[in-house]
Amino acid sequence: MKWDTNLLKWTREPKVNSVTDGRVEIITEPNTDLWQRTYYHFRNDNAPVLQMETDEKFFSFVVKTEFETKRRYDQCGIAVYLDSDNWLKASAEYENEKIQRLGAVVTNNGYSDWSSTDVDASIKTMWFRLSRREDDFCVENSFDGVNFKQMRICHLFKATDKITFGIYACSAEESSFKAVFTDMEMTECKWLAHDGQAPDES
Repeated sequence: MKWDTNLLKWTREPKVNSVTDGRVEIITEPNTDLWQRTYYHFRNDNAPVLQMETDEKFFSFVVKTEFETKRRYDQCGIAVYLDSDNWLKASAEYENEKIQRLGAVVTNNGYSDWSSTDVDASIKTMWFRLSRREDDFCVENSFDGVNFKQMRICHLFKATDKITFGIYACSAEESSFKAVFTDMEMTECKWLAHDGQAPDES
């Protein structure tokens, strides 16, 4: 089903944004980001996130992102933002005129990690798919909106019941850019149950 923008709520609404049926635009503000402690030892928790709430334990969410990133750490993508210490995000993050980091950050209990791969900086469109199976999540990306590739499988300890999930955009340095989100859709879970080794008995 199409993502109902009437059900969306902001965490830190940006000064310039547009939310219409099927389309969201965000103009990022400088020095906004999401990161907790690890390696850099700082804490950033001021990026705008637009989300909906659900208690559905099995679903997938797809969104197309278009972005005019131009400075280091400009980024936009999908998020599951539960609170300042527990969240995940996946995005294309600008690094320089040659590359950007296509990656995912998972934050549990106030500590972030980051897995990424380099893609060409000329890419300005990316689809993301977020899938939930209870408190486990799979993040995928696609260059064409048809063929998705796995980026990350992770666990969120606080995602035990209702969660909030959606989209975000930010500029961690002195920058600003326009991020556009379209083709947002919530579907049955595309991340199939594991059919290999049986789980350990409790």
